[in-house]
Amino acid sequence: MPLSLADFDYDLPPELIAQVPLPERTASRLLIADGARLEDRRFADLPSLLQAGDLLVFNDTRVLHARLHGVKDSGGRVEVLIERPVGRHEALAQIRASHAPWPGSRLLLEGALEVAVVAREGAFFLLRFPGPEDLVDLLERHGKLPLPPYIQRQAEDADEARYQTVYAREHGSVAAPTAGLHFDESLMDALRARGVDFAWLTLHVGAGTFQPVRVDDLARHRMHRERYVIPVDTARALAAARARGGRIVAVGTTTLRALEAAAQEGEILAGPGETELFILPGFRFRTADALITNFHLPKSTLLMLVSAFGGLDNLRRAYAHAVAERYRFFSYGDAMFLTRRDAP
Repeated sequence: MPLSLADFDYDLPPELIAQVPLPERTASRLLIADGARLEDRRFADLPSLLQAGDLLVFNDTRVLHARLHGVKDSGGRVEVLIERPVGRHEALAQIRASHAPWPGSRLLLEGALEVAVVAREGAFFLLRFPGPEDLVDLLERHGKLPLPPYIQRQAEDADEARYQTVYAREHGSVAAPTAGLHFDESLMDALRARGVDFAWLTLHVGAGTFQPVRVDDLARHRMHRERYVIPVDTARALAAARARGGRIVAVGTTTLRALEAAAQEGEILAGPGETELFILPGFRFRTADALITNFHLPKSTLLMLVSAFGGLDNLRRAYAHAVAERYRFFSYGDAMFLTRRDAP
């Protein structure tokens, strides 16, 4: 039967939405979902779930200071959320205002940046920032960290570290690849000591990751486009892991989406790319054997992706268990270790 939006809904008590991170990254809980089998563990137990020769694949994107406040030419207030840089001085952005600005108008952001509204492109605006300084440097100095909309507070000093992974390197995201927030250096050292290998890719997460699906007929939904890069060394590491019989474990849905986008022709291709890949149950996965992931919003494309990976009925049982056991949900919440439904 065709799936509808209602197939990916569930009841979540608001108090289970984590508003702050735990004092230690690895203190979060980890729900093992291996087919219909469920087991409650701690994230610090991860090394015991992996073997020498397994390969963890991480997304090393770094969250930009992508939220800016200011005024229009008319004096009206605006809030700008950068969706993605498209050059050294231009970016696509969401703009919240009582009346949308016109192309050709200007915005004064953070009392310092005179920004030109170049054009409107669907739900986004193309903005040109003043030169000669690079856009990323301007954002780092003037912008604010963009916490997700379900975290009902302003970003604080502690979020500057905790809403970044410890291995974040490549500036470009407006949301963290949150499965990676559970790793600290001690845990990564323990994984290396066990003989687990690491590989890296970059997928810059856009603001569209929080956009709700607005159509019941999922065939009509269009994903936001995101940029990724698969390094040559990562493509080689993936092939080597597969050749030696090690499991490939994607750390986060963004990592898995990049891997699957790069493998659409069969073999994982190294290099840059862009993807609008929309993954629903019935999708044939080519890459990872397991997925480490946080718990996702009802009716979201990320919940659809993990349901495709682990099986829709299995995910429904897992989420019902997580709610009953009072797991913490979303970006600062707990995690799952999910086995691919059709993995050998």
